[in-house]
Parts: sequence; structure tokens; C-alpha cells
Amino acid sequence: MVDGPGARSRDDTTIMTPTARANTRRPKYEPSDRERSVLDQVENPRYDRQIVNGLDPFMQGNAPEGMGGFYTPVELTDLKRLKGTSRDVEDRMPVKITRHYFEMARHSDALQKLVKASPDETVNLDGEEDPGGQLDYSPVEGLLHKYEMALLYVISTCSAHCRFCYREELIARKDIERSDGTVKKKGLANLAEVTDYIRAHNVAVEANGGRHPETGRPKLREILLSGGDPMVLPNSKLAGWFAALAETGAEAIRVGTKELAFHPDRFDAAFLSMIDRFHEVYPDVALRLMVHFNHPDELLAKGPDGSYACDGQGRFRWNPRTRRAVDAVVSRGWISVENQSPIIRGVNDDADALRLLQRTLKSAGIENHYFFGGRNIVAYKSFNVPIETTWRLLNESQRGLSGVEAHARLACVHFKGKTEVAAVTDEPIPGLPGAENGVVIFKVLRSPGDAAQRGKVAIVGRNPEALWFDDYTDRVILDEAGLFDYYRRPGPVADTSRNGSAPSPTIPPRRTPADRHRDEEIHKHRTAPQPKR
Repeated sequence: MVDGPGARSRDDTTIMTPTARANTRRPKYEPSDRERSVLDQVENPRYDRQIVNGLDPFMQGNAPEGMGGFYTPVELTDLKRLKGTSRDVEDRMPVKITRHYFEMARHSDALQKLVKASPDETVNLDGEEDPGGQLDYSPVEGLLHKYEMALLYVISTCSAHCRFCYREELIARKDIERSDGTVKKKGLANLAEVTDYIRAHNVAVEANGGRHPETGRPKLREILLSGGDPMVLPNSKLAGWFAALAETGAEAIRVGTKELAFHPDRFDAAFLSMIDRFHEVYPDVALRLMVHFNHPDELLAKGPDGSYACDGQGRFRWNPRTRRAVDAVVSRGWISVENQSPIIRGVNDDADALRLLQRTLKSAGIENHYFFGGRNIVAYKSFNVPIETTWRLLNESQRGLSGVEAHARLACVHFKGKTEVAAVTDEPIPGLPGAENGVVIFKVLRSPGDAAQRGKVAIVGRNPEALWFDDYTDRVILDEAGLFDYYRRPGPVADTSRNGSAPSPTIPPRRTPADRHRDEEIHKHRTAPQPKR
């Protein structure tokens, strides 16, 4: 479905024949007759998102009508000074916005913070180029198989770009060091390669009594289409992925999308007809829409003064385009719709906003799945809220919510697995060294491979300024989960590392995927508790 380019010749003097080129291309997928019964009925309308790409339209005064004042003259001057330098914000993360989101954001400081570039983004470029060590779990290009399910990169862009994007390395097409030492950009999934891998994995699992003989993973039952945003793909591409994955025996297909916020008109009659036809042909395959609303301003109608519009009974009114799209998918009972969102500084680090978001979503039939602590992406210190503050914000936001409205948990995506921030205490624990100011309790919710670490905990002394696990490495009290046997060392300062010069000898180099594997193996074979660092 997503076919790669033909292979390059090995040197400048070699000319490959058409046959040789065909043999080196990524394989092409041939759909079955059953798949064709879905694909042949798909419509591919053109979606006019009225996208503005980059800062140049704003700087040069040729942004679409009505959008030119989105950035103030002072903001544009400050951003212009950074162009072409190591602090160029567009080099870190491309700028992109739709007309719909602009209309919502112009009356919302929170939404402006979400999509507007700021010089603050590049003041500190610390962070991981491959957050969570995802590429260490990529057996096939564009496929991540870290947990019991698989994630696919099917596209490398969205309708608009969040400045805090957890996939900034994919969206910005950055070179990433792999575990084998090679350096290249993250690639997209190829349908033939992915389906071959899923089938081979599941055959090995079945032959070994329900667990893969090498990794211990169970059958691949669930696949997440991600990127970028799969909803930017045409309907025919989406239908191709859905049907092909269903043919491999997938029991559930997830679609990770922020399109309900960025361009809700994408969920039109043609798309709905496509998923209805897919469900008709593959009724036993569940479809799970994993949506991404960060703030109630992305859902609710607001007046020019920034206040929410109300109906005759005092209830907040939705943006009609967003509500129509949400109702269209939620009304199809065989689709589950769940929201997950990071808590980001200046966007939604507000308990009242989080409370209203959870209540509004649940009232419309959307479940509250996860809230996340900011991931350790490059420049994360510009976006992350301290872990303990984030925990308090979420807990405060759930005061006054009913049990069904307050299902969401707070998690951080560590290399060792998706980890819940389970509790933060205020009082000292008598007789427990390191707990004089209270503790933070982490619990592993999802663990790689055979999930051996699931349910295990780590307890650390509090650090109210901690933005990531690194900030607790000198405060570990208990670590049965091994979260602090692996940690990210600080990398070289941004200016030297980005210009390619050698890092300062006083600063340890950033850990590579090979380092991660080494430490994982060391930890795996330890039999006795290790002394605290």
C-alpha cells in the first residue's frame, strides 16, 4: 500500500536494469477478492482543509484571508531572527494549521499555544531523538512491536502540527540512530511487509502454545494505525489497511487521530460509507478510534470574548461541525471512541479545563482513556509539566466527576514500558530513608515482550521539579520495576550537537540504542537487588 522507492545502485557506475530495480523494491501487496469487495466501493473525495504550511505565509503577509494576524508582529520578528540558526523552530518541528483550527484557536490562548511556534521551543534542545527507544522494537520498517499489539507508521504528517508532538522526529523527518549503528529517518510501513510479519509471528505463536518462542509475546490481535495522522490518508488507503489487516486475523484495528479537532469535516458521508462497508464485510473486527482532544476549547463554541456559548438550559454548546462528526462515529455502536492527551504547559495544565474536557467527552459517548506526562522528546523542557504537578492536576480535575467520567489514569511512556504515576504523598514515612518529604509511586502498566514487569512498582523520594524519570535517579527507594536501572543521561549542549562538532568532554554522550540493549541484558540476568545509586 505504501510502496518505497526503487533501490539505488551500489555505486555511480552501476546501472540497474528494470528487472533488477523491480526485485529490490519493497514488495507490493495484492488484495484478495474479499478485500476487493470493500475497496471497489470506496469514494475518495477531496478534502479542502485550507492548510497554511510554514511561517513564511505569515512573515510575507500572504496568509489566507483573515488568518494574517494569527502571529503578532513582535512574535514574527522574534521567530525570523532564529531562521537558519541552530534554534530555528521550523527545523525542530514544521509549522502547520488548518482553517477550522485557526477559527477555534483565535479565541483561545490554550489552542494558540498548541499550534503556534515560539522561540521558547528551542532554548533547550535536550531530549531523546527516539523517545521510549521505539526503534529498538521495530522488526519491520514502519512497524513497532513493543507490547502485545503493534503500531504502524502509515503517514508522516497531520492536518496541523502540535508544537509538543511526541513524534516530532517523524514529522520533521529527522535522522535517527538505529540499534545497529546506522543513521536514517524513520520509514513508513509497507503493507506486504507488515502483513507477512503479522502472519509469521502468529504462526510461530500458535506452534509454541500461545507465546512466541523468542520474545514471549502473544498473538498479534490488535494493530494501531498511527503516524502522523492516518485520517490524512485518502479513504482508499485506509480501507486497504483495514481490509488487509483483517485478512491477517487482526481482531481489532485502532486509528490514532486528531482529525476530529483539526478538520472534523473529514468524517463525511464517503468515509462513513467506507467504514460501514468494511464492517459489513468484516463484522468480527473491532474498530477503535483513539482521538486526541487536549482542551475543551477544541470542542465547544466560544464567543469573541472567549466565553463559552450556552444553550437555553445553560449547557455549553459544541462547535456544530465537531459535534456532527463525533455523533457520526459514536452512533455506530461497533466503533469504540476513546480520548487520550498529554498534559502540556500552557495548553491544558489547568484542573478546571481538564475536568470540563472529561465531562464533555463522556457526555458525547467518548471514553477518557489516558492522560500522559510529557514525553522526553527533544526540547521537552519547554513543554512538560512537572510529574508531581501533573498528578495533582489530574486528581484535582476528577473531583466532582462521576466514576464513569473519571476513568483516565496518568501515565508516562518510559523505555521500560507505559508507567502509571500511581500516587504522590505529602507526609514523610517514618523510618524510611529518602521519604522525608513524601514519595512518588510508579506502577508499570504495559511492559515490552512477555510483559514480565507489568504491575511492578518503583518508589522514589519526591522532587517537585522533576520533568522526567532522570530527575529521580538520586532518590530511588525501591525499584522492582527496573525503571532506574535504565535512564537517559544528558546529551551534549544543543548548539554543539546540532552543528556536528564534538560534544564537551565534561558532558556524557547521549545513550544509543546499543547502550539500551546492553543495559537491558545486564538487568535481565541480575539475580540480586542492586545497591541504590
